[in-house]
Amino acid sequence: MPRRVAVTGVGLVTPVGVGTEETWRALLRGDCGIGPITRFDAASFSTRFAGEVKGFDPTRWISAREAKAAMADSFVQYAMAAGAMAMEDAGLVLEGALAERAGCFVGSGMGGVSTIEATCQALHAKGPRHGISPFFVTQIAISLAAGQLSIRHNARGPCYSQVSACSSGAHAIGDGLRVIQRGDADVMLCGGTEAVVTPLGVGGFAAMHALSTRNDAPALASRPFDLERDGFVLAEGAGILVLEELERARRRGARIYAECKGYAANADAHHITAPAVAGEGAQRCMRAALADAQLDGSEIDYVNAHGTSTKMNDAVETFAIKQVFGAHARRLMVSSTKSMTGHLIGAAGSVEGALCVLAVARGQVPPTINYTTPDPDCDLDYVPNIARDAKLRNALSNSFGFGGTNACLIFGRHEG
Repeated sequence: MPRRVAVTGVGLVTPVGVGTEETWRALLRGDCGIGPITRFDAASFSTRFAGEVKGFDPTRWISAREAKAAMADSFVQYAMAAGAMAMEDAGLVLEGALAERAGCFVGSGMGGVSTIEATCQALHAKGPRHGISPFFVTQIAISLAAGQLSIRHNARGPCYSQVSACSSGAHAIGDGLRVIQRGDADVMLCGGTEAVVTPLGVGGFAAMHALSTRNDAPALASRPFDLERDGFVLAEGAGILVLEELERARRRGARIYAECKGYAANADAHHITAPAVAGEGAQRCMRAALADAQLDGSEIDYVNAHGTSTKMNDAVETFAIKQVFGAHARRLMVSSTKSMTGHLIGAAGSVEGALCVLAVARGQVPPTINYTTPDPDCDLDYVPNIARDAKLRNALSNSFGFGGTNACLIFGRHEG
């Protein structure tokens, strides 16, 4: 029998708040973290807004020297902050034998984009001898988010990074679940981080015509499942969970938020950006996660949807949910927190997985804001505009990424 896995720590850095409680309270209020871009002059861009992390001071978690050198890129800084929050929340210190039984998986879609941009400019201005920092490679490598967290917290077990576009953070959590289930570790720090609100990040997604262009009303731009949606909103941040073998967590008297009950990953094998016809890959992934959790669809009460606010994704995901859950789909609460945070790319799945954990633990479901005009192709209960109190048994988090990569996670209430 696979070992059972608990969630004992949560750390969040998002556009609506730096901190888990700050983020959770903001989402329940329906706050929007999307606004005009301040990171760079976006006047010439077709999309001039994003979900930026605001008020972030990296020296709360790392030294000023580290923030200027080895951990200069924000994607690592966000991971370090969220990881420290999660470990403090779990009340864990990794030492002795436990350090050998603890690992770290942190995914990202794009890594150190801002450092690459800045280094290219310095290279052209100063040449290779003076324009490239000796820290350049270790600042941009996606694996260094997990590596730096491992070093900081003395996690000496499995350590690597999942790179699977918008599913990266969810894959990291799912892979961490598997490592504990099979007995290769007892504790895993898992999640995703991203910092792509940069000229290349915004410009690249804009060139694909993937982003909303509602520049006159940024706070209204991310509107999943609404008839008037016109694209997603790029965002940044990190979400890290502490996963722990359930009996170990019980023995030490840990607070258990929820159990990580099920996970599945697959591929559409269809198109680099468009979902498979009728959401066939998403359907298979959701069904596989249910089977892994040994749950019937009727036992799921809430779905945190991938819900990007694009025409195709939202309609296809809605159809896939209806196919998987049948008549029960009408009783499901389905919300997209991207309406408030924007799309955190590689961190999206871990942040949204963490929100499922909190929803199960606290009996509250965050809303889908900006839902004003129903779309006939999107006809489920999207928890429109106002958070809802609800005692949840199990919650499903969907993550679907470019390249046709899919990940589904299921978190359930811990009964003591």
